[in-house]
Amino acid sequence: MDMVALGIFLTAAVGLLGSPGPAIAALIAVGRARGFVGGLPYFLGLQAGLAIAAGATAAGLFSLLTTFPSALRVMTIAATVYLLYLAYKIASSPVGDTAKAGNGAHASPAAGFLLGMTNPKAYLAFASLLASYTLIKGSAQHDVFAKWILLVVVMIAVDIVWLYVGVFLRGLILSPNGERALNVTLGLMVLVAAGLAFV
Repeated sequence: MDMVALGIFLTAAVGLLGSPGPAIAALIAVGRARGFVGGLPYFLGLQAGLAIAAGATAAGLFSLLTTFPSALRVMTIAATVYLLYLAYKIASSPVGDTAKAGNGAHASPAAGFLLGMTNPKAYLAFASLLASYTLIKGSAQHDVFAKWILLVVVMIAVDIVWLYVGVFLRGLILSPNGERALNVTLGLMVLVAAGLAFV
């Protein structure tokens, strides 16, 4: 394995996969609303969806999908509808004593999986990373598999950090008005991140 290429690949992967997008904004919000243990099912669902999306991209299925604009449109609409719902649930989350009970409607493993599978920012990042670097020369199969494994490891590492950011925000002692402002801000973050990813 080319160690220089590996270092560059990992640096690029952390930068692309760890930069704010819909999934990261959602993880922060879920960590804030549910805590670490409560947010873990969402996190695991998200990782499963992202791992499958990365595998599909590695297998060339995303390139095949781009030849069918209607399929991409359906995927984008599904992600947009979910993210609008998520932003609303976050912004309208309870504050004060009722906040600790947690609504959790937006923190299910299925919701995380859906976002992981339909996140356009992730597909573009995967396609860019998989096409731009060669880690193992002489075997395209081994090279793609190694990159897929590394992408999954990087996703887990960066996303757990962002979940903990949300958990940290949960620990802040705020007035009900301050909590409401934070919830609305997190909801807006999801909308902005989604808008940037889809553009």
